[in-house]
Amino acid sequence: MIGPDKDTIFPLKNYNRLCFLKNIIKNPNIIVGDYTYYDDFDNVENFEKNVRYHFDFIGDKLIIGKFCMIASDVKFIMNGANHLTNALTTYPFAIFGNGWEHAMDNKSYPQKGDIVIGNDVWIGYNATIMAGVTIGDGAIIATNSTVIKDVEPYSIVGGNPAKEIKKRFSEETIARLAAQQWWNWDIDKITRNLQYLTDNDLDKLVD
Repeated sequence: MIGPDKDTIFPLKNYNRLCFLKNIIKNPNIIVGDYTYYDDFDNVENFEKNVRYHFDFIGDKLIIGKFCMIASDVKFIMNGANHLTNALTTYPFAIFGNGWEHAMDNKSYPQKGDIVIGNDVWIGYNATIMAGVTIGDGAIIATNSTVIKDVEPYSIVGGNPAKEIKKRFSEETIARLAAQQWWNWDIDKITRNLQYLTDNDLDKLVD
């Protein structure tokens, strides 16, 4: 067999704090691609606990691509965290019932959409990704960042709120990487190109 087994939970021998994430996910509204890993200081089961306010009745999704790297304590804030912002108060009266249950009749809480993480994305320790955000392929999210808006492919962002620090490559190289989509190659081709994928010369990639 070439490469690690994408269907194993723990790809590193005798180390159970790094997992191939798709193999431990139980929630059908969390969708994860092959080889994406999650590394946790304590227990990989913490991942789903850190997908916050993710209620079945809302139906929003967390979608993560292939070959992503997600560090410990990364949090995803889903749409269940939203309150009214254009009303006189943001207080959620209706959830308490006892005569308040009709407070939201003919109204709805804001929906910002799914969180979508591209492929080959590195999310650093304790970053927070807010509902409705899309992070492009090849992006890097710095430690302790709070991401409140979309991140362009192959951008490095950091801070609270996160702002672009720089692009990883020239626009020409980014366009070529977008066209290549190496993460969709078969594993044999990826393996043949390991030395080149871990370098920075696209022209060396082979079939």
